[in-house]
Amino acid sequence: MRLTWPFGRATTGGPPPQPPTPRPAATAYRPTDLSKISVVLGTLDRLHLLVPAIESVRAQQVAAEVEIVAIDGGSTDGTLPWLTAQKDIITIVQHNRGEWQGRPLPKRSWGFFMNLAFRAANAEIVCMISDDCLVLPGALQAGLDRLAALEAKGERVGGLAFPFRNWPDDQRFFVGRTLGGRMMVNHGFLLRRAMADVGWIDAEAYRFYKADSDLCLKMWDRGWSIHDVPDAHVEHYVDPGEALRVQNNATMAADRDVYVQRWQELAKRELPSRQEYDWQDPEGTADRVFGSIRQQSLEASAS
Repeated sequence: MRLTWPFGRATTGGPPPQPPTPRPAATAYRPTDLSKISVVLGTLDRLHLLVPAIESVRAQQVAAEVEIVAIDGGSTDGTLPWLTAQKDIITIVQHNRGEWQGRPLPKRSWGFFMNLAFRAANAEIVCMISDDCLVLPGALQAGLDRLAALEAKGERVGGLAFPFRNWPDDQRFFVGRTLGGRMMVNHGFLLRRAMADVGWIDAEAYRFYKADSDLCLKMWDRGWSIHDVPDAHVEHYVDPGEALRVQNNATMAADRDVYVQRWQELAKRELPSRQEYDWQDPEGTADRVFGSIRQQSLEASAS
């Protein structure tokens, strides 16, 4: 199924195309350490979603040590006291709003925040999720099994995409294929050595959108491959007001223009699409966990 993709107005300015990163001297590829996973997520003022997201990670049955790294943008809804009380979470606070000592705080990009968390991760395997996600049972172990199988075949794996759906809008789970038909990671594993090899996320060119897509394309260009994990699933909550905010968000159009300009040759070949999967959660996890959250949000909007 191909998605239509609104390109918006092309820009003539903006950052120049990403220069190629010098390729390091050839070294033998070493298998990834599968004994530890760092689950990384950013958050801001969404404690009601963050708590179930963290609990879904804690509930994973996986043959590896699981580290959780949370980066907070300066929450004021009780998220920070909650995070700092959790002894199994590494919490990084990067205030991104308001003033300090009479001066406005610098406004940082999504990529700036995520790079802080990625670099703080102690595992080779970084599992990137959002604070409005549920990692369904078995997902982390399925990711490890898939990584081990691919590396046994000689694949130089840079990322593994977990199929997800936007609940309650989507009926089917999917992974994204971005420009040129190349698979990307919205939620799933990213290998630290692959991210380091391509210079991490570009925190300057993108404010929020397309930075993850850009990271994945840089990996592909450097010879790292990205694959799906059909047995790993993530539920992503869509707030009732989120679609309108995104539609009216000028940041998305600006970031998209930069992205297309940078990767224009790939854009000529194939536009973004989704790869869908015939799977339904027999436990109805999203309905059970997200259902009450959505109802409260709707009631609050109506009041």
